[in-house]
Parts: sequence; structure tokens; C-alpha cells
Amino acid sequence: MELEHLFNGSALNAVDAKGRLSVPSFIRSVIERRSGANTIILGAHEADPCLTGYDRNYARILHAENERRRLAEEGADPRAHFARARRTFGMTEEATYDGSGRIVLPQMMRGRGRIEDLALFVGVGGTFEIWNPRLALESGDADLADLARFRLEERGVTA
Repeated sequence: MELEHLFNGSALNAVDAKGRLSVPSFIRSVIERRSGANTIILGAHEADPCLTGYDRNYARILHAENERRRLAEEGADPRAHFARARRTFGMTEEATYDGSGRIVLPQMMRGRGRIEDLALFVGVGGTFEIWNPRLALESGDADLADLARFRLEERGVTA
């Protein structure tokens, strides 16, 4: 499955005490073009302390990638495949946004991503990430830290 629409851009949005936040328009427009729905799937990122998000249709790509990796690792410890499959499909939650783009970030995902009062959305092609911007500053990725610093300063928040 080839992706016609990719996630490009970034935004920093406030998160209220109940976990409500606005999904940026650059995310919503891709979600709606790719799936025709106003639902995002959120999960813990495979390597970084953030969340990863995508549309319902992208799950097929993730399944194909998991199968490709399973076959490439054939003969290795099969538990790695099942752990990856559980993380990819079991450790996810759906969030539906309303007409103004607001969602309630599921509590489990909010905890997994250590999301507090701000959420940094970052497009990464086929998926997008949601970071606690303070963790992004400490990520060890200079470009991500620069992006987080810029978005925080743009909002008048001291980095």
C-alpha cells in the first residue's frame, strides 16, 4: 500500500487537566484524506519516549511491516515478534476528534507519552509523533530539540 498523503509539519498545543487538546489541522487533513474518518490511533513509540499516531488504514502497513520483520528474523526468538505485535496493535487506543478537532487523550496514552500541559505534534511521514516538549528538548536529537525550543518560544514558554 503506497501512501499518497504524508504527515508534514509541527505544532505545539495545550493540554488541559482532563487531557483535552486540539489535533492540529495538518494532522486532521491527512487522517481524513487517508481514512475518511475523524479517528486517530495512538500508541507508544517503538524507540522514543513519545506517542505515535496514524489513521485506521495505516494499521495494514504496520501489519505488513511486522510480518516482513518476522520473516527476516525467522529462527530468532519468536517472542520478539509477539512483543512487537502486542506493542503495535494491543498497546494502542483510538481517539475520535470532534468538528473543531478536539480529542480527549486516552489516559493510558497520556501516561505512556508522559504528556503534561503541552503536546508537541511532529509529522514523520506515514505517522506522526506526540511529544512532551520538555522530553523532546532532552531527546538527544538536535533537530527535534530545536523544533521543541522554537515552538515553546513561539508560545512564550521558557525552554
